[in-house]
Amino acid sequence: MTDGAGYRNHFSPAPDGLMLRARVYGPEVSHRLPAVCLPGLTRNSHDFDRLAHALSTGPGARRVVAVDYRGRGISNRDVDWRKYDVGVETGDVLSQLASLGVAKALFIGTSRGGLITMATAAVAPDMLAGAVLNDIGPVLDRRGLERIRGYVGKLKPPSTWDEAIELLKFTTGGSFTDVTPEDWRAFAEGTWREEDGTLALTYDPALMLSFATMNFDALPDLWPAFEGLRSVPLLAIRGETSDLLSEETLTEMTRRHPRCATLVVPGQGHAPLLRDDAAITRIRAFLDEVDPAA
Repeated sequence: MTDGAGYRNHFSPAPDGLMLRARVYGPEVSHRLPAVCLPGLTRNSHDFDRLAHALSTGPGARRVVAVDYRGRGISNRDVDWRKYDVGVETGDVLSQLASLGVAKALFIGTSRGGLITMATAAVAPDMLAGAVLNDIGPVLDRRGLERIRGYVGKLKPPSTWDEAIELLKFTTGGSFTDVTPEDWRAFAEGTWREEDGTLALTYDPALMLSFATMNFDALPDLWPAFEGLRSVPLLAIRGETSDLLSEETLTEMTRRHPRCATLVVPGQGHAPLLRDDAAITRIRAFLDEVDPAA
């Protein structure tokens, strides 16, 4: 189904039958590898709209698949909040890609999407041709985790879009200082949607339950998962003021990965919006290096 916004909605069932949505941009058939965009914890396919248009149009256009996890965007919500889990969501993503006939792709993962990218490298290594990790790594800074836990599923419903933007500025801790009004509006439109004259969250508030039970003092060692990406080219992106991915972790990632390029996005925190021209140009150049046009 085409909605006039330059993408097609693709619906497919998860392994347990829950209906999931993905946005599909660009040509149906292409000799180029598709790009798969995986959003953050409470985010959805809307976040990648500007990047997806840039990658899927013009010379060397490639197909772009941007997913809505269960409970996010317009994918169905799960009655069991325990299934809002990286392992379950990795299986969902692989199922969505299979339904689209995608056997190998370039992955772009923001925050939780980066964790799912690492999980994919473990369970389906042949699926990855290259990866972009947006403000995520094997060590998660506790400051960022505490900040995120403080607002997930707890935001009061804003009355207007201006109020919604102010709420986002508050929840990001003032770490986004170089963002245009247009980008703030797009950020808000990925967080809420208009329903019966009010603004409702685009994610299931029950996500807070899975996050609330997380023990930040006993997080798993993610370096082995990161090592699973060593066989593919990697671009690691960090927001200049990120409170989730530290400079030290980014440096260690480059030391451990033989083909890890980096990009620091100025004036943005966790996670960079990937809407500015510089970030889009760098990501597109990286994908083209991995998968050149014929």
